[in-house]
Amino acid sequence: MLDVAKCCITRYPMPVLAEKARPVENFDDSLKALAEKMKDIMVEHKGVGLAGPQAGVGLRIFVASPDGTKKNAKVYVNPVINPSGKILTNEEGCLSLPGIYGNIRRYSNCSIKAQDLDGKEFSEDADGILARIFQHECDHLDGTTVADKLSTVAKIAARRKLKKLRENYEKNED
Repeated sequence: MLDVAKCCITRYPMPVLAEKARPVENFDDSLKALAEKMKDIMVEHKGVGLAGPQAGVGLRIFVASPDGTKKNAKVYVNPVINPSGKILTNEEGCLSLPGIYGNIRRYSNCSIKAQDLDGKEFSEDADGILARIFQHECDHLDGTTVADKLSTVAKIAARRKLKKLRENYEKNED
């Protein structure tokens, strides 16, 4: 059973962010509570998406809201995405890597198949910011962060901030 009360934003380099998330198997009240908590965390930290690992939960679930509101946030469980279109480069950040931004290459479009909170399958096509959110959050479910996608120059530029995040993590682990 999930302890949703303990869910909070996870910061790089927490191990859960580097692991492949497990499929959701139980579509119960704790999953619904997790989804609500994830929406709250996303809005509180002014994000447009949040994946399970970013809430400290290694499950294949994410929430997305292109306008950053809870009202328009939608939940995607066990998503499978199929990116398509042109590859575009845009600046991207991540709630788990505060203050770190990089020019990230993503496909302009994608289709997604997922389940809702009752386990019912649905599919959706996306372009623009929503396609970028889907790809970013699905990366999290596969253990990939923006830090992994930064160019060498961007990694050098972000090295102090990454070091500080590692130091904070190590300090909190003691």
